[in-house]
Amino acid sequence: MNISYNWLKELIDIDLSPEETARELTRVGLAIEGIHPHEDDFVLDIDLTSNRPDCLSHLGVARELRVITGKDLLAHEQSSEEEVFAVDAVPFPAVLAPDVVKIEDLELCYRFTARIIRGVKIRPSPEWLVNRLEAIGERSINNVADITNYVMLELGQPMHAFDLDKLAEGRIVVRRARPGETIRTLDEVARKLDESILMISDAEKPVAVGGVMGGLESSITENTTDVLLEVAYFDRANIRQTSRKLGLATEASYRFERGVDIERLKDASDRAAKMIVELAGGNAENIIDVYPNRQPKRTVVSPDISSAVTRLTGLAVETEECVRILSSLGIEQTESTEASAIFQVPSWRHDIAIEEDLVEEIARHSGYENIGEELPPAFDSGEYQPAEQSKKRLRETLCSVGFDEAITYSFIDTRYDDQFVSVPTIGDAQSANGPVTLRDSVIEGAVRMRPTLLPGLIESVRYNLNHQRRDLKLFEIGRVFANDSKGNLPVEREVFALAICGGEMLQKRVEPTRPLDFYDAKGSVEMALDAAGFPSAEFRAAGVEHLQSGQAASIHIDGGFIGTVGRLNNRIEGGFKFRTPVFVAEFDLESVLSRNIEAMVYRPLPRFPSVTRDVSFLIDANITFDDIRTAVIDHGAPLCRNIGYVDVFQGKGIEAGKRSLTVRLEYRSDERTLSEEEVSKVHGEILGSLSSSLGIEPRS
Repeated sequence: MNISYNWLKELIDIDLSPEETARELTRVGLAIEGIHPHEDDFVLDIDLTSNRPDCLSHLGVARELRVITGKDLLAHEQSSEEEVFAVDAVPFPAVLAPDVVKIEDLELCYRFTARIIRGVKIRPSPEWLVNRLEAIGERSINNVADITNYVMLELGQPMHAFDLDKLAEGRIVVRRARPGETIRTLDEVARKLDESILMISDAEKPVAVGGVMGGLESSITENTTDVLLEVAYFDRANIRQTSRKLGLATEASYRFERGVDIERLKDASDRAAKMIVELAGGNAENIIDVYPNRQPKRTVVSPDISSAVTRLTGLAVETEECVRILSSLGIEQTESTEASAIFQVPSWRHDIAIEEDLVEEIARHSGYENIGEELPPAFDSGEYQPAEQSKKRLRETLCSVGFDEAITYSFIDTRYDDQFVSVPTIGDAQSANGPVTLRDSVIEGAVRMRPTLLPGLIESVRYNLNHQRRDLKLFEIGRVFANDSKGNLPVEREVFALAICGGEMLQKRVEPTRPLDFYDAKGSVEMALDAAGFPSAEFRAAGVEHLQSGQAASIHIDGGFIGTVGRLNNRIEGGFKFRTPVFVAEFDLESVLSRNIEAMVYRPLPRFPSVTRDVSFLIDANITFDDIRTAVIDHGAPLCRNIGYVDVFQGKGIEAGKRSLTVRLEYRSDERTLSEEEVSKVHGEILGSLSSSLGIEPRS
């Protein structure tokens, strides 16, 4: 946006040089990219953001200078219902107004004013007007057209002048284009219209594309004697759509699609009509103002504007100074109580809606450069949240044994629907209410908010395998989602998941030492739970939809079901074309971390040695190590301190449907060294208990 320095001085009495003006405007957020001399003037090139259409005019920039300098505006600030010049012609009777201007589409045209000026003489503009326009990059056309451009650049309101004699029946109809209609615009291009485009028409045909460009057939020429001056307000979104659709961007459309001042149309019409009478002669008739739906006044409530400025920016600005800055910008305080103050937003500021917007205005003029550097206030600044230490230990533990942490997208494809069993909390909510679906997906096709971390991890496994990385250990901590039954925000849970495949890699070894299996996945889950504070998780054989039968288990702590672990089933492995087994696990980390974890207690190392006994049992295939472990614990022998898994064997020498399971029992006393007789007695009692409870006997 080009702004004339001399023009600004006609609107506000400033004693700043062009360079000082540029520096001050840049300081308050209106960046001046350059200062260009033009004859006896200087042109300021302002880079404006899209939310400041009020500064697409000299008046808007003058308002900013009013705050900076404390000087009053010299003209054009106060709206008035009185005429600013004498009206010599007979005015239109009010009853004729609907016959002259009719708005058929109130959704796209909120207000339309028209004024007829009769007896004008079209001729070249005076030299001062030509120089003023050329200084900011506009070419001169004729006196009437130049005046409409001049007022637009001065007040920010686009307008258009029609040759009244070229309007059928001397009427204006604001409507949508009809199918098949065309118009030849001022750039002499014939344009095909459709029903989404708002048109300014006469009684028969379109004469202008509303808010974008006038038509050639109704344009002002040297033979024009009667002018109809239009100043209107159109729907911003429709102007933007029309401009893009027609490939036609103009100074008018640029302003309309960002927002003009609907309450100052009459002022702009008065200003232009007065200049036309002065420079082109003629008589101006009364204005016709069709404003069917008045826009409500907007207000912003602030409990304490000075405190809000300090809280959000760190600047200490007194209330009186806050009110002065806002008032100079046209944001008047209309009411003040002990509880709050109410500020009325001017009609030209479309970007102000909440208290934070007021704070931004005050901060701009108080000086962004005065905002200091400091940490935001917090009661627990620098401290971990209750669960952070546990998650930190979990990450460090897994990374120490060769895992890498993955971070995957929260959005997944619908092809994963019903493929995976989620953790219980999310799984139950999803079964009842379905998955969370995005209306506008961030990633094409990824319209679901993930109910499980496994799809992302498995995609990561596939990506690595496709890049010849076959030995993988990945884990992720993240949130999963499901719909809420009451229509509130989605249910969220923080969960833990892992995926492993390939072989066990040791440092400085180029080949894996052995293939990873189910027990590596199970052991990694135990390690993660131990790091999170639960060393005694329970695993039970289970049928899980996405896991291979016989290589799947459910995870329980304190008797509660929290997740699953096992090998991906053949269907999923085949769908991803995996040529190696992939083992996965997932559990509800939030449930784990929400439980009361006993404080870690350090005890001295045992003073007396332990005695171990390895026992192999011939058992049915449906009996698990966990069954034996539970039975030993339930027996309650004080001297039996631990039971561990050693090996399992099926094959030669073992009858069908049976297997040999070897466990290790550890015996120890804190008071003395155990004798062989004491160990044998307790050991025999435990074997007897297993025989009666599970029906198993040691192999001979």
